[in-house]
Amino acid sequence: MRTVSFSPLLKSVAALTAVAVLAACGDSGDDRPAASSSTFDLPQGSEPMELDPADFSADITNPYFPMEPGRRWTYEEVEPDGTVQEVVVIATHDTKRLANGITARVVRDTVTLDGEIIEDTLDWYAQDVDGNVWYLGEDTAEFENGEVVTKEGSWEAGVDGAIPGVIMPANPQAGMAYRQEYYEGHAEDRAEVLGTDEMVETAYGQFDGAVLTKDLVPLEPDVQEYKLYVADVGMVLALKVSGGSGREELVSVDEAPEGAGTGPLGDPDPSP
Repeated sequence: MRTVSFSPLLKSVAALTAVAVLAACGDSGDDRPAASSSTFDLPQGSEPMELDPADFSADITNPYFPMEPGRRWTYEEVEPDGTVQEVVVIATHDTKRLANGITARVVRDTVTLDGEIIEDTLDWYAQDVDGNVWYLGEDTAEFENGEVVTKEGSWEAGVDGAIPGVIMPANPQAGMAYRQEYYEGHAEDRAEVLGTDEMVETAYGQFDGAVLTKDLVPLEPDVQEYKLYVADVGMVLALKVSGGSGREELVSVDEAPEGAGTGPLGDPDPSP
């Protein structure tokens, strides 16, 4: 793991926020381009969509959201009070057939503080024939003193009215807007692409040509977060600009040890 220095990030926060605001001001809701796919429109709000499981694969090759089995991303998340948490994301070799018939890649996202697990999530993603990456649900748990205290936010496409959304379009373009998930009253996140040629620097490196999105949480209307994605890497930076000031930056990308990330939810050692 690389030694993390946040001084470059601190210097770039103001510039990043300014870029995102300018991009947002230039958007016109009436002029948003349609999804690049000829097969799928980007999902909106709570509108249902008929999805054919035969059009989906658990092999996710979208360059901005690559989920090659066995790959591991390590992030450091800094809270407003200065607390630093480690976030480990592993694209496992596991797949799951969901209630709506689609088989998804299982991706494990584990948050630890001082070596103690505080949140553990199994996310389910699949890619359609046009390259859009869909988010089909999550099994999530929050912990205190090693015990699960809540699983609020868990949902599965096809169960109790929950419907999937898109986490990354096949060909992201500024102005695209889409839902990421919809489970009424529990998970209703949506996103908008603000730009596709941004510069970003994190502990992992400096990049240009990044995709910048604005993520919104309608259930928490004061919350807004900007995220930057780099081709062949994935998400490199998340910056909360409303509803808090936390930030999460990529530290390393490597291969997870065999079997890592595939244990039961709550395994205290998710990435040995």
